Amino acid sequence: MPTALQAHQTAKITSQGTYDITVDKVRINTGKFKKIGVGYNNSSIPTILRFKEGEEVTINVTNNLKEYTSIHWHGLIVPFRMDGVPGISFNGIAPGETFTYRFPITQAGTYWFHSHSGFQEPDGAYGAIVIEPRGGERVRVNRDYVVQLADKHPHPGHRIMRNLKRMPDYYNRSQRTLQTLIKDARADGLQAALRERGMWGRMRMMPTDIEDLQGFAATINGLSTSQNWTGLFRAGEKVRLRFINASAMTYFDMRVPGLKMTVVQADGNDVKPVSVDELRIAVAETYDVIVQPRENKAYSIVAESVGRTGMVRGTLAPREGMAGAVPPMRPKPLLTMADMSGMMGGMGMEGHVMQNMTGMDHSNMAGMDHSNMGGMNQSGMAGMDHSGMGGMSATSSVDPTYVDGSGLIPRAYNGGKFLSYADLTAARPRYRYRKPSRTIEMRLTGNMERYIWSINDVKYSDSEPIVLNYGERVRIRFINETMMAHPMHLHGLWSLVDMGKGSRNPIKHTVNVNPAMTVEMDVEVDEPGQWAFHCHLSYHADAGMFRKVVVRGRPA
Repeated sequence: MPTALQAHQTAKITSQGTYDITVDKVRINTGKFKKIGVGYNNSSIPTILRFKEGEEVTINVTNNLKEYTSIHWHGLIVPFRMDGVPGISFNGIAPGETFTYRFPITQAGTYWFHSHSGFQEPDGAYGAIVIEPRGGERVRVNRDYVVQLADKHPHPGHRIMRNLKRMPDYYNRSQRTLQTLIKDARADGLQAALRERGMWGRMRMMPTDIEDLQGFAATINGLSTSQNWTGLFRAGEKVRLRFINASAMTYFDMRVPGLKMTVVQADGNDVKPVSVDELRIAVAETYDVIVQPRENKAYSIVAESVGRTGMVRGTLAPREGMAGAVPPMRPKPLLTMADMSGMMGGMGMEGHVMQNMTGMDHSNMAGMDHSNMGGMNQSGMAGMDHSGMGGMSATSSVDPTYVDGSGLIPRAYNGGKFLSYADLTAARPRYRYRKPSRTIEMRLTGNMERYIWSINDVKYSDSEPIVLNYGERVRIRFINETMMAHPMHLHGLWSLVDMGKGSRNPIKHTVNVNPAMTVEMDVEVDEPGQWAFHCHLSYHADAGMFRKVVVRGRPA
C-alpha cells in the first residue's frame, strides 16, 4: 500500500532555492486501465514543490518529450515572462532543451503547476506547490498532506477533443433510452413524458448534460481507490489536507465522513475558518481544510464527481495497511425543468446556449435553482439574500430549498453543511477597498452541437486582446449563457469575488461561474505584461473559451 510519503515525489533540489524537473513520457496505471501519458521526474505520481515565502527560486525544466512543452505556475504571481504560456509569455520549451525559470516567491499557500501545451495537462503533466509562510503557518497542525485530484481517462487528450468535435455527447454514458421513457410515462403519464422529451429536444440537450466527460478514473495523488493513498495520524492530532483539483474536466464533491472539515484557505489565501461537512471544488481550485480524528480508526477521504460518474477514496489511518470504507455512489443527478425554467419561452437555446440573455435580470430567473451549484449550504436558506451564494453577485427572492427535483443543487452528506463562496471571508485584506473604474462584461457562450466554446460569441482565434491599464481596478462581470459551470482563471492578477464584503471579499485565482448565472469580481491591475484568461476545463479552453489580457504601463 502506498503511504503518503511514497505517493509524493519531490523535485530534486540541487542547491538552496534551485530545483530540477524533467518532463517525461510515463506509464500510468489507474488500477482500471494502463496508458502512456506525461509526467514529471519519470513518475506518474505528482511532484510536489515546496518553497518558502521570500525566497528566490530557480527551476530548471528539461524537456524529454518529442514535442514542445511548458510549465505554468498556477496561482503564483510571477513576472509574465516566467508564467509559462506559449504564445503569450514565451515560445515554449523545445524537445531536448532545458528552460530555466527564475522568480521570487511573494506569497504563501497551496497552489499547483501544469503544462500549458496541447493536452499534456489532462495526459498527466501536473504537480503541487506548497509555500511555507514567512513566520510559519497561521493555523498550526501536526500533519500536513497534499490531496491532489485528477480525472485520468483511457483516451489521450487529442483523441478526446476529436471525439467531442465529432459527437459532443460521445462521452455521455447516461443517455436517455426507451426504457427511461417507459419509466417516465408510468410515473407521469405518456403525454407528459413526451412533452418533456420534446422540450429537451428543442433545447438540443439532455437532462444528463451535467458533465462533458465520463468514463474517467478518479485519482488522489495519482492513485485510485484500490491503490489507496494513505496519510497517517495519531488520534487527537490536527491534520491539514491541501485539496487541489488538477482535473481536466471534473468538479468533485469532497467529504471525510465522520469528521467536520474546517476550511482555512481558498486558492492559497487564508480565510476566516468555517466548519463544513462537504465542499465542491471546481477544476483548478484549491482548498485547505483541517480535520481532527479522535479515534484510532481509518477515515475515508471521498471525492465524488458532480455527475456521480466517478469517485475516488483515500484514507487517513493511524497505521499503514488500513483502508477507509468505500461508500456507495450517491444517485446521479438530472437536470429538471425547474433548472431550465428561466431558459424556456423563446430564448433560442442551441446546444446549451441562451442566445438572447443580454440585459436580462439574472437575479430571478423564474424559479431557476442554479443559485446553489458551486457549494451551497442547504440549511436555513429561506429568506436568504442569495447575493453571496456560490459566487453570484445577483440577488434573488427564490428559495432553492423548495424547488423540487433540481439536478444542480449539491446536497451535503447526511444533510450537513455545504461550503459556499458566501462562507469565504478573507482573513486579511490584500488591497484597500475601492470602487472599480469600469466594468468589462464577459458572456460565457458556446454551441454544444458543434462543441465550440467562446466569450462574447467569439472564439480565441478570432478575438482581440483585453487591454487593462496598470494601477486601475476593473470589474469583470461574467454572464454564463450556457448550461455548464465554467471555472474562469486569470493569470498574473488576483480575482476578488464580490460577496459584498469589501476588502474582505474572498481572494481567488479561479472563480466558478454556475450555469445561467452572473458572477462579478474585481481585479487590481498590479502586474504588467501579457496574461492568459480562460475557462480551466481543458477542452473548453482549447475550443475557444480563452483570451489574452494585456496590461499596459508599469510602476513609476
